[in-house]
Amino acid sequence: METQLLREEKVYPSAEVLGKALGKPFVLFKAFIQTVTGEKYHLEPKWNYYKDGKAWLCKVCVKSRTVCWLSIWDTGFKTSFFFTSKTISGVAALDIAQKIKNELGTLKPIGKLVPLVIAVNNKKKLMDVLKIMEYKMSIA
Repeated sequence: METQLLREEKVYPSAEVLGKALGKPFVLFKAFIQTVTGEKYHLEPKWNYYKDGKAWLCKVCVKSRTVCWLSIWDTGFKTSFFFTSKTISGVAALDIAQKIKNELGTLKPIGKLVPLVIAVNNKKKLMDVLKIMEYKMSIA
């Protein structure tokens, strides 16, 4: 069973803290952050401690709009996207892993939004997440 990390409110998730928490997957995490903050995407990661979930989460934004959320787990990191019932269908048209597309039909809405959570544990999933981010940014 997975365990969410970064639970201490007073310990900001600096690069050192993230490296220690993630271990080997920190390389993928670092590549993700460098890519999304680079010239192509111009996104801004914003770490906040959320008392309701008792954990640090990273909101990845373009201006004031959230593209995705990041959470840190003992198995690596996860990205969470939220789509409307109309926009989730566009994910199926992307050139991403079939396994992710197969999950789309099983996702249950939370209110008006449909969550898509992807555990990033290899370069292929990282590339899929970047394609989903591009789609999410295009539907603004």
